[in-house]
Amino acid sequence: MKIAPIIECIKQKNLSGKVFSYRLIHTGQHYDKKMSQDFFSELGIPDPDINLGVGSGTQAEQAGKIMMGYERILLENPCDITLVVGDVTSTMACAIVAKKMNIKVSHVEAGIRSGDWTMPEEVNRVVTDSLTDFFFTTSDFANENLKKAGVGEDKIIFVGNTMIDSLKKNEGRFKKPNIWGKLNLGEKKFMVMTLHRPANVDKKEQLSALLGEINKHSHGFPVIFPVHPRTRKNIDEFGIETGNIFLTDPMGYLEFNYLVKHCKVVITDSGGITEETTVLGVPCMTLRDNTERPETCTLGTNELVGTRPENLRPYFEKLFNDNWKKGGIPPLWDGRASERIVDFLVTIRTP
Repeated sequence: MKIAPIIECIKQKNLSGKVFSYRLIHTGQHYDKKMSQDFFSELGIPDPDINLGVGSGTQAEQAGKIMMGYERILLENPCDITLVVGDVTSTMACAIVAKKMNIKVSHVEAGIRSGDWTMPEEVNRVVTDSLTDFFFTTSDFANENLKKAGVGEDKIIFVGNTMIDSLKKNEGRFKKPNIWGKLNLGEKKFMVMTLHRPANVDKKEQLSALLGEINKHSHGFPVIFPVHPRTRKNIDEFGIETGNIFLTDPMGYLEFNYLVKHCKVVITDSGGITEETTVLGVPCMTLRDNTERPETCTLGTNELVGTRPENLRPYFEKLFNDNWKKGGIPPLWDGRASERIVDFLVTIRTP
């Protein structure tokens, strides 16, 4: 979702005379079909030039395999710049390898911070940004985080959000999933939920209480829950009754965002989804105690509910009383972030 529009922009620039060549490296960290292959197909991403195929394992095992694989690639065919996106293990691992080989690192989505060191992503963000040469940022919050860390303003390039580039490009292609007809869903007459963070799904009492509160206050609206296999396994093992919450297999980008666009509210513990709901103008409840995307709360449609199940009630009351904030779209979330990134990369000249 973050890399697709950048590649598209490079290809467009190269049509009028080659600006630079690139290669796409898939580490294989996300190896599930719904998390990888379907997204490549739906978003028009070309097949990777190289797939490291690291597969499953602990974070340390994955990072080690990625680093060894990427080092081998750079030894055989070095590049001028390594561009990494987001905050996954691959982002950090490839940045480390590139920097050790004196290759410049550019980081898309630099500077975001949650302040929550229990999140592996927070470690990835801080380590990656400590090695980055060019910081492509999504918000003023990210810019300020980097300045406080001592990053020079000349290295901070405020470009906007490539996730929104993908959203705007593909919005007209969203498609109804099968569950739309199966449940006879209607406009703003259902809810969408995603939960995957261990603090919410790995303990029976917490998961049961969250699902119970959502059922209790949803006014009978169907709640569509594309569920991660690990979360489904927990629900089954814990023997939790889901009531009006309908579990589905993970969905592709186009089907999932069709539901998001047309639902009453999204309930999530994800970060990226809160960006999409903000741009689509859809109410969002985030079941976390912190967020690395505060602009979705201060400017957008997102509310930080917290992880205590009893916190949900007043937000549902606000929703059904039509008192939810309208929200707005953060600066530069206009679908042109990738263009700004590529325009900047073109200006870089290596010695």
